[in-house]
Amino acid sequence: MTMDAMPRALLERVAKARVLGKSPVGAYLRVNDWIWRHLPGSIAALRPVDSYGRFLHSLACLHADREMYLGTFFLRNRAELELIRRLSEPIAARRPVKIAVLGCSNGAEVYSIRWAVRSIEPSGRVVIHGVDVSAAALECAREGAYSTGISELVHEPICAFMTAGEMEEMFDQEGERLRIKASIGDGIAWHLGDARDARTRDDLGPQDIVIANRFLCHMNPLDAERCLRDVAGLVSPGGHLFVSGVDLDVRTKVGRDLGWTPTAELLEDIHEGDRSLRGDWPCKYWGLEPLDKRRSDWALRYASAFQLGSRWESAGRPHARTAGESPSAPSRARRGRADAGRPR
Repeated sequence: MTMDAMPRALLERVAKARVLGKSPVGAYLRVNDWIWRHLPGSIAALRPVDSYGRFLHSLACLHADREMYLGTFFLRNRAELELIRRLSEPIAARRPVKIAVLGCSNGAEVYSIRWAVRSIEPSGRVVIHGVDVSAAALECAREGAYSTGISELVHEPICAFMTAGEMEEMFDQEGERLRIKASIGDGIAWHLGDARDARTRDDLGPQDIVIANRFLCHMNPLDAERCLRDVAGLVSPGGHLFVSGVDLDVRTKVGRDLGWTPTAELLEDIHEGDRSLRGDWPCKYWGLEPLDKRRSDWALRYASAFQLGSRWESAGRPHARTAGESPSAPSRARRGRADAGRPR
């Protein structure tokens, strides 16, 4: 069974149904989640089972009450970090490369990127902006001090994906705490702001690489689509946008509408690289579906990195300036008239 086989309106009613104040769909998904986690991979990959998984995920997305979640890890997706390094190096050979990380939470993703590009010298050749709407998360990120166990802020073992050697390279030990080394913290600016706020985008200016990972899935699809279209306005012509942890239908629609070019390099490795997302499919709304090359649009649907170029500029949202240029007078005037940001 797929969502196409059941009218969407009917599936939505089923997903939100309550019996004596409780959701039978919630129980149904919990049972299926347990079963799915115990299925051998060879069975889960069978086409009828895979189709049933896609139905479960559609149901999970409709059933869920989405809310923002700060959970994250260091070195969460190594293939993604490697691609960021590869894209940054040729730019840094000419001028400083500008990278913006939206929804940066407690800073784990920002510091992971800084660690991944540590081979680029001097460190000033990489300028990273971390942006989050949560003042508490941003303060934690700015401080760069973390628990050796479960993070008090994000309630995750944020170093779970790191080796002992990598932890020594990234942190100084301070009793029961880990502190980011000064060399890793260099070249990072922290901003309290909302990715949906025009003032945030205008303050940052165009970026060579924009990271918008793992927060759009916590918005309803219409809000996520609007936000993603706005976020794309941060990317310099020819620059790259990384966006994972988002409903694939939303990302595919926006990418197709705006003429994004999927980055083929490491595409499959990045898709499989975040085991926390892949492992939660199909019964969690944020879970990431298996890559299916039988789809005619598979490259667009499953790419997490995209190059934005001339078609984006001609789609009605032109870039006023390229990375490194100062805002124009009209841009500064628009900043003063921008609407107030909305909380995540």
